[in-house]
Amino acid sequence: MTWVNLTSIEQLDEIKAASGFSLIFKHSTRCSISMMAKRNFEFNWEVIPTDTKLYFLDLISYRDISNQIAEVFQVAHQSPQILLIKDGDCVLEASHSDISAEEVAEVIAA
Repeated sequence: MTWVNLTSIEQLDEIKAASGFSLIFKHSTRCSISMMAKRNFEFNWEVIPTDTKLYFLDLISYRDISNQIAEVFQVAHQSPQILLIKDGDCVLEASHSDISAEEVAEVIAA
């Protein structure tokens, strides 16, 4: 699996309009906890169906997109944070040590 870098508001609009599942990983490049959460997520991400688009947001470089994500999907800003989007709605939000590829896979399979 590979990340798609989330670098524009237009991409966020595409995620909101897409059918099926997309995942956004909000990452702080200055935070060791965020780095650990990303590494753990990537270590197990093979359990996530391969047709799930995985978006990576460097929220230090793209703070405006991070703020827009919180507004569009009605979630509190966290870092690190994952949002699983299905048909335009956030169906799973997790942060810090609660970030789990296995949980993402379970929600998709349900």
